[in-house]
Amino acid sequence: MSFKNDKRSIMKKILFVMPSLDGGGAEKSLVNLLNIIDYGKYKIDLLLLKREGLFLDQIPMEVNLLPIADSLRYAYKIDKSMFGSYLGMKTGMLRVMSTVLCKLLYKEKARQQRWIKFYKRFLPNLEGSYDVAVGFLEGDTSYYVIDKVNALKKILWIHNDFNEIKQNEDANVYEEYFQGADSVVTISDKCLDILKENFPHLKNKFLCLPNLTSSSLLIKMSEEYKVTEFEKDKFNILSIGRLTKQKGYDLAIDALKILKEKNLDVHWWIIGSGELEEQLKKQVKDNALEECITFLGLKANPYPYIKSCDLLVQSSRWEGKSVVLDEAKILSKPILATSYSTVRDQLTDKKEGLIVDMTPNAIAEGIEVLMNDPDLYQKIKSYLEQHFYGNEKEIKKYYMIFEN
Repeated sequence: MSFKNDKRSIMKKILFVMPSLDGGGAEKSLVNLLNIIDYGKYKIDLLLLKREGLFLDQIPMEVNLLPIADSLRYAYKIDKSMFGSYLGMKTGMLRVMSTVLCKLLYKEKARQQRWIKFYKRFLPNLEGSYDVAVGFLEGDTSYYVIDKVNALKKILWIHNDFNEIKQNEDANVYEEYFQGADSVVTISDKCLDILKENFPHLKNKFLCLPNLTSSSLLIKMSEEYKVTEFEKDKFNILSIGRLTKQKGYDLAIDALKILKEKNLDVHWWIIGSGELEEQLKKQVKDNALEECITFLGLKANPYPYIKSCDLLVQSSRWEGKSVVLDEAKILSKPILATSYSTVRDQLTDKKEGLIVDMTPNAIAEGIEVLMNDPDLYQKIKSYLEQHFYGNEKEIKKYYMIFEN
């Protein structure tokens, strides 16, 4: 046997499971990890419950993207091709029936209960076995890894403040699945404390690993193209994230209205998509703000926009740890963020940006301060330029959890 084959025979086989690779922070965090990990040490399989998303093209060639069997595919996405196979039709019918029934009976907990009452029983196990299986996002991917994957070690990831998660989901279900995992990873010290407060008897399972960001790769991507939309005579504000309640874009639009009433020359640019898009655009129209805000949709590479804007604003109601904030810091971009529970784990007030109350007035006032106080703005920018924020070397912490 050759040395090369012998080396491959002792490589650990790791499975990552994600819903898709749409443009969210958890998805970007996984793509970053897959672009940093040592493929001389690990053989990586990736299972996407829906093979779609903005970041598909950023998956390294070394990753084996698993095919999705019809018996799983149509549990998460129905289209006319399901009629091409018996398993496709059967799974599509399961999805329709279980989704409707659970929405009627369980309201906001419908998705979670769909897994418990139906998918856990009827979806097949994944073929093959692994040294490590990772459910990289809370919800169905975690349930799938525990119930349907054969692995020596199972790791679950929580990317958000659990106190927010449990508002719409049953914490007892999470407890059951946490018990079945070898480790549960979260992404900030505050999120770790919250998990331990909710499940003190499981505290030894919980640990914190940072989202990984390669500064050299990010800087290179920020130079890939020129941003032509920004107006040179205006203060260009940028926000990035899904158009959901969590991200607080309704607060941002109300803040923009206040800025407009003060005749401040600002333009707000938003990168992202989501279920609130039409509602937010209606809010913009109702407040006659069409000339002051632009929805740019999804961008596979948003970094030239971060590099070119004047201010990165995060108006979130809650976060675990924001990938976007780390990216803005690497590109030395001043930040304004709302005071959600975990923000101070990631942003130093008045050094890396401003932390303001979670109200339209406070957001508008913070933006106005940064516009009218060039000394403060430059002080923040200089502080960011003098610090290194890439953390590729933290990959060693990931290796430790895979190995131990």
